[in-house]
Amino acid sequence: MSKVWFVTGSSRGFGRRYVEAALERGDEVAATARDETTLADLSATYGDAVLPLRLDVTDRAAVLAAVECAHAHFGRLDVIVNNAGHGLFGAVEELTEQALRDQLEVNLFGTLWVTQAALPYLREQGSGHIVQISSTGGVASWPLVGGYHASKWALEGLSESLAQEVAGLGIRTTIVEPGAYATDWGGSSAVQSEPIPAYDDVREALGAFMATLDFGDPAAAGRALLEVVDSDDPPLRVFFGTQGNEMLPALYADRLKTWADWQDLSVRAQG
Repeated sequence: MSKVWFVTGSSRGFGRRYVEAALERGDEVAATARDETTLADLSATYGDAVLPLRLDVTDRAAVLAAVECAHAHFGRLDVIVNNAGHGLFGAVEELTEQALRDQLEVNLFGTLWVTQAALPYLREQGSGHIVQISSTGGVASWPLVGGYHASKWALEGLSESLAQEVAGLGIRTTIVEPGAYATDWGGSSAVQSEPIPAYDDVREALGAFMATLDFGDPAAAGRALLEVVDSDDPPLRVFFGTQGNEMLPALYADRLKTWADWQDLSVRAQG
């Protein structure tokens, strides 16, 4: 049975690949972007199977209207993909209040608005799958992207609570955690803070580290997402790409060791 998708941030990158993967196999998609003209080629190729919608996810009223429009058009919603987002680069000391607020407005609150707008329809159906596009940066942190990490760690906590709340209603939740991919995340869509020279060495080291990474193919991520939403037992969390399983086990082992090393103090803190 074909599925009906609602995908934010569909103009490029992961969002475009998710939309294309769904459409290519015969599903129907409400594809949203801040500039809906970037979706014209999808309409030309897939016709009525795609519903292009203009949407800025930071506008809660517009989100409610877009989700309502998609549901009225297709008659149901099966897969909600919260993909819209951007990167914020800068040391914590370099972050401006507005840049961090803007990061949270898109990456956290935008996802919240879409999720809240979709849930009444999914509850009424007794089915549906909410896919939250997070990052390996939602479970680990690196220097110079603290604002971005803040948004994704918050998204992970919100989504884990959501999963527990809606499981009994027939609604599934999956947090997708991509590693490094050949998208525009660090390009024109990113926000760069004004650099402070004291952090130049950190910037140089991070640049050298990024140069060692094997950047994945976003089209492969699109095909992988189909497997996730088709699964009878989808994961709460799943890495996309190789970096998560390569780097994160050691990080978690170190966290467990630190907690164990300081367990006596933890007990004393109990009182």
